[in-house]
Order: sequence, then structure tokens, then C-alpha cells
Amino acid sequence: MARLNPQPIKDHLREALLFNRRMLVAVVAVILLVFVLLGRLAQLQILRHEHYTTLSENNRVSIRPLVPTRGLIYDRNGVLLAQNLPSFRLEIIPERVTDMDRTLDELAKLVRISDEDRDRFREQLSVSRRFEGVPLRFRLSDDEVARIAARRHRLPGVNITADLARHYPLGELTAHAVGYVGRISIEELRQLDPSNYKGSHYIGKVGIEKYYEDILHGQVGHQRVETNAQSRVLRKMDRTLPVPGQTLYLNLDSRLQLAAQQAFGEENGALVAIDPRSGAVLALVSMPSYDPNLFVNGLDSATYRALRDSPNRPLFNRALQGQYPPGSTIKPFMGLAGLELNVTEPQREVNCPGWYMLKNDDRRYRDWKKGGHGEVDLDRAIVESCDVYFYDLAFELGIDRIHAYLSRFGLGQRTGIDIRGELPGLLPSREWKKAVHNQRWYHGETLITGIGQGFTLSTPLQLASATATLASRGHRMRPTMVRSIQRPGDENVTPVEPRELEPVTIRQKKNWDYIIRAMQRVVHSMHGTARGINVDLSYTIAGKTGTAQVFGIKQDEEYVAEDIQKRLRDHALFIAFAPVEDPRIAVAVIVENGGSGGAVAAPIARRVMDAFLVNAQ
Repeated sequence: MARLNPQPIKDHLREALLFNRRMLVAVVAVILLVFVLLGRLAQLQILRHEHYTTLSENNRVSIRPLVPTRGLIYDRNGVLLAQNLPSFRLEIIPERVTDMDRTLDELAKLVRISDEDRDRFREQLSVSRRFEGVPLRFRLSDDEVARIAARRHRLPGVNITADLARHYPLGELTAHAVGYVGRISIEELRQLDPSNYKGSHYIGKVGIEKYYEDILHGQVGHQRVETNAQSRVLRKMDRTLPVPGQTLYLNLDSRLQLAAQQAFGEENGALVAIDPRSGAVLALVSMPSYDPNLFVNGLDSATYRALRDSPNRPLFNRALQGQYPPGSTIKPFMGLAGLELNVTEPQREVNCPGWYMLKNDDRRYRDWKKGGHGEVDLDRAIVESCDVYFYDLAFELGIDRIHAYLSRFGLGQRTGIDIRGELPGLLPSREWKKAVHNQRWYHGETLITGIGQGFTLSTPLQLASATATLASRGHRMRPTMVRSIQRPGDENVTPVEPRELEPVTIRQKKNWDYIIRAMQRVVHSMHGTARGINVDLSYTIAGKTGTAQVFGIKQDEEYVAEDIQKRLRDHALFIAFAPVEDPRIAVAVIVENGGSGGAVAAPIARRVMDAFLVNAQ
């Protein structure tokens, strides 16, 4: 019988100790984990309760911007110049779209989406939050809205939003004055206050719209809404209403704008009319113009290139940025300088044989009248625009005194008008030529400065402002576009106070009378260069014609307008104010390559002054 192997005897005590030790470790671990859990719970529920409650609330409640209504713009007679019309906008919420390219392609089958629309959309997409709608198309037609709505179930993330779009009822008539709004660019978006432009898509680009952007835009409001997991609005909660933009009433008179535009016809140029008593800008016209409505939602590249590259430059604001030689329109100011500085006197005469020469210089500085004017005094020199008289006067004054005196009228300086983009023109001096050209000043340059040629450049706005100062006998006002401002919900309007600039003071009042009387004879005398506009005139006008050369003529050549291209012909200018006894309007006109100031520019000014003084309602 085989012997069985004996079983080892178990050590129950040792096993019990091992079990108890392991149990203790497990209990301690459990207790520690419980304490960690309780600590974390305390942190979440007690220490950071407010923070996580806010996060939880934000998952359920979102704050959406309420875009303010942009302020309206009216002219001085209450004619609406800028308004807001209902419009539909197509936008996409990126986080709800799985394939953006496919979605864009699908939408392109339903509505017109240009390459420019796609490019702008992707630019905005790069700087927008994924849960916010990014605009793709503006001003959808009713038919386009219907087509998208019918297939919206197949286009997740695509929304049609009701909006207000800017519209300019008078179109090109006030484009260069009022300006326009456009879609906010990436660069502008980085510079704007994000809190106040949340949800806004438009901003003033040029003109009044840009200068008064802060006033017209208003203050954004907020709406708290409850949403589900798909960000769909379930319930609207409390809200802070937006503050609409303020309404602007301009000094501009749309009747004068229309009269000027019609008077220019097919000619290019600019006109500015100012009330000498207050500096109010009654008309600001640049021809040709353009339709500002094209720019509101962005225009296609082909249309923009056509406007930008047009030889007529419709986008160029000639009234503010056109810098032209003032020509003979500068002569009344030169005459006043001569009288005030005792360089000339009313009875002093200068012989005009048709040219002027400096000593030791064989160059002839020609008069516009080939045979000359004979013996002329200052009055006749202004009335008949004798160049030789003013060559001589400029030589006697010298460039230093010319620059100092004409600067007092604001020539060669920005006027400070409440529109951006104004250029300063140029009133030359010795210091300027040395700094810019590193050359000395020559006497011949003084002569041609005396008739508004050479380096001298002025904008139509500058000439109108200087003419208004002359009309008011030295009372100088800053040109102002806005007449009054009305806050939303307030029936009262707050007038914009006229701003006085440093006046032009003179030693003898009779010098004002002499120059103004001479300017009156420019229009109302038999030999005045603007006598053609005094037919059936029911009020008195003081004016001065001007002709500015576009290119130089050699000594042995003669200027014949019919023999040269239109774009190389002289510019036609005219400055005037009326009525002479109590000036209420001062006008400056330039017609590019128009030729004669009396024959071309003066009739345009007459049409505008008639509209203001005779045909007013």
C-alpha cells in the first residue's frame, strides 16, 4: 500500500496578519480617495461655485448684439440724403457647417455669389468666432430669399437675417459731400471698438459718413437668449436696447447741387458755395460724380476698375483734393495786399504793352491780351484782368510779403472743413523752395506767382473760403458741412455753432470798398471779363474770372485752344459773391480744360446763385 504525502500545516496567524495589513491599506486608500473626492466637490460647489455656475449659464444663455439704427442725414431744407432700407442678408454660422466648400457651392446654385463675395467671406471667417454668423451676401431679392428658404433643410448653418441697409436717394448728386458706408474691412475691424461694433457690418468710408461716424453709428445693445445644444434660440430674455445714431442736418442745399450738376453738363470740374456770414457750405460739387449706393455692399472688381481707371476720375473729389493754379482769381487779393502795404495806390497806372520784362532779363512775361491794355490802374487791371499790372505789383511786393499776406486768407492751408481728405494746396515761399527743391528763389517766379501761376496751387474749397472772407470784409469762418444734430427721441435739434478763425484786419476800410467795387465791375461793366452773366440779373455780383495754364508756352509760340487736345487746354475759373450789399453766398468754380473763365465758369456760378437767391422757395 502506497504511502500518502503529508499536507503542509497552514499558518493561520500569519495569513490573518497579512489579510489585516492589506485590509488596512485598502481602507486608508479608500479614505484618502473619499477625502480627495470631497475636496474636489467642495472646490466645485463652494470655492468655485460662482465660476462654474456662470459657465453653465453661458452654455444655456448667450448674449447677442442688437445693432443700432444708423442716423439719418438731411439737407438744410429737410430733403433726405441718407436713409436705411429693409434688406435681407445671407450668412453662415461656421460651427454648424461640416463642409464649407460644399455649402458655398450649393448656395451658388441658388443665388449669385461672386468671387469677391467668397474672398470677403473667407477674410471675415478668419477673424470671426465659429458660433457667430458671417455674412456672405447682402440685399437678397425676394426671389433669392424664397429659393434659399425652400432648401434650407439641406443647408445647416445657413441663415437669412433681416437687416437695414444704407441707401442714398439722390445718388450721385451728393456723393462727394455725403460720402458712403461700406463693409468693414479686416484692417478697420482691428482698429474699432469691438464692443460697440459687435454685429455691425458697415462703417463710414468717405465724406460726412466717415467724419461723423461716431455720431451716426450709435451704441450697440444686447439681448440675452436661451439656446439649446444646437444654439437654436428657445427663449428671449432681458435686453439692453441699442441707442440709434443721431440725425444730421447739413448746410448743404440739394437744389444748388442739382443746379450746379446741370450747369456743368459734360464738363469736369468742381464748385463750392459758402455762406460768408457763417461758413456754412451750401454746395459742394465734384464732376463727374458716381453712385454711392454701389459701394454700400461692395461692388465687383470690374465695376470698381472701370470707376478707378476712368480718365474722367469720378471717384476723385475735386472740390477738396483738386489742386489747381488759381490763375487770375488771385488778383483781388494781390490788389488788396498792394493797397494795404502801400506798394500801390488807386490812381497809380502801369503801362501794359502786352508783355513785361525784368531788368537784365530778355524774357518777356506775356499778358493774355496780345496788344496789351495800355495805361491801366488797379481798378481796370482787375476788371479787365491785366497781367502786366500784377507782374509789376508782384515784383514790388516780393515773394515774402505776398506769401505772408495771402496766407491770412487761408491760401496754401487746409480750411478745417468737417470732411476728411482735404488737401492744403500750395502758397510758395523762399523757405518752401529751399526745403523742397534745394534752390534759391528767382524774381521771375515772383511775377508768375502774382497772377496765380507757377508753383501756386489752390483747391476750389480754399478759393471759396477766401472769397467768403473777402465778401465779409475780413470776417473769416471755418467752412462747415453740418448745420444741426438731433439726438434720437428728442424733438429739438442742437445747432452746430459757427467757428470763427483769425480775421483779416486792414488799416483802411476804403481798401475793402475799392477791391469789392472793382470785382463788381468785372460783372456789371462794359469791359468786365464776366459781363456775359449780367443779362437780366436782378441782384449785384462781385466776381473775378481766371484762366490757369495746364502747360507752359514757349516765347515764340501762341496759345490756340482749337489746335490742342482738350485735356491740355487752360482751366477756367471764377470766384464771386452776392448780393454785393449784403453777401449771402460766395462761390468758387473751376472747369477743367474749360478755357475762358468768363465764358465757361461764370455761367455755372450764375446758375447756382440764381437758385439760391432768386428761385428759393
